[in-house]
Amino acid sequence: MEPKLYQPPPGVRGMTSLDKEAFTQSISVPALRVPTSVLNKVIKSLKKCALQRPGLSRVVQDTEDSGDFRLFLLDPHRISSKSSFSEAEAEALRAFGVDDELVSHELQLTYDNLKSEEVLEAVLPQGQDVTSGFSRVGHIAHMNLREHQLPYKNLIGQVIMDKNPSVTCVVNKTNTIDSTYRNFKMEVLAGEENMVAKVKENGVTYEFDFSRVYWNSRLSTEHQRVVELVKRGDTVFDVFAGVGPFAIPAARSGATVFANDLNPESHRWLQHNRKLNKVESKVQTFNLDGRAFIQGPVKQELPALLKGKGSVHVVMNLPALALEFLDAFRGLLQEQAPCDDHLPTVYCYGFSKDDDPETDVVRRASHSLGFSLENRCSVHFVRNVAPNKDMMCVRFTLPKEVLFGSSSSSEQTESSGEPVPKRQKCEETTDST
Repeated sequence: MEPKLYQPPPGVRGMTSLDKEAFTQSISVPALRVPTSVLNKVIKSLKKCALQRPGLSRVVQDTEDSGDFRLFLLDPHRISSKSSFSEAEAEALRAFGVDDELVSHELQLTYDNLKSEEVLEAVLPQGQDVTSGFSRVGHIAHMNLREHQLPYKNLIGQVIMDKNPSVTCVVNKTNTIDSTYRNFKMEVLAGEENMVAKVKENGVTYEFDFSRVYWNSRLSTEHQRVVELVKRGDTVFDVFAGVGPFAIPAARSGATVFANDLNPESHRWLQHNRKLNKVESKVQTFNLDGRAFIQGPVKQELPALLKGKGSVHVVMNLPALALEFLDAFRGLLQEQAPCDDHLPTVYCYGFSKDDDPETDVVRRASHSLGFSLENRCSVHFVRNVAPNKDMMCVRFTLPKEVLFGSSSSSEQTESSGEPVPKRQKCEETTDST
């Protein structure tokens, strides 16, 4: 393993309150004495072997010279002698008349010159897992610290904020996601306690209170993938819409959107974001249980839509439970005359811990529908959310046998539903911010 340029002083190990001065260390690095007249050309030719450190200049004054030369600092892991230069680098030095003899330069590495992982590796107990990773939500850095990291949580928060200047708040998740409202408790580790974030995803701006709604920046590619399948004139029913990452861009692409979420806060920010993105006339919002939304507004709108020209899309992104909500489509239009055209396309998300996640989610979707989807659907891998836990998307045309059949033709799955809120409402035009 390559030796590290920075060897932390032993005294920082176990630190729980950040003392930046304690990280200062003097080191020696190789350097070239370069005439100022060719300095820029040398930097360009030798950029691969230059010393790269946050907040540290790779060019310094040559104290032994009157001003005609500068010292160009080199990475000691890349260059240890003049024979370390590649043939192209050596040729460039000769062409520019630069002596390839190395000189030693002593410099001070301070806390400001260290990367976040170097600081945390120096502080946390030796041999323990070190994390400097986080999810970025606007100005908020969201971390999932492990048990052994908790004694150092405030120091970790401060380091993350110091090393990422646009981050002004660092939070740690303190429990698992609540499957009802899809939010979780969190504590502020460092910075301001402002949880209202502003993010831009795929060219669309969203604002929301991160502590009270669900948002996952890692799903931006999936949001874009599905929205690109929606065409102008189509209709989208977003059963678990959150703050609008499917609904808002679908409306911007020319679709008519019916967007629902049980969480009153998500509903409020969904309304705010449709106004923010100037799609109020294209997005109707609802604050209902998902099953009630399907058996209410979806059932009401579908008959006319099935006779129209545009496609109908149903997005069900509640991976912990959405597959179990598919039973709401059984016999939804049993009083209507069956048709084969323009049947809705469903995008239903689910988690799977199975060795064969594709087969697993298709089996569970089929069970909820009371109709086999084998060879009648496609399955898309979205992301790995934890060891042995994958997020999948099952895409299928809603079978007419399910939509127009009898709801009692096969045994109904037990309602896993979102608890019905104390107050249900449908807001079509009133904006709440």
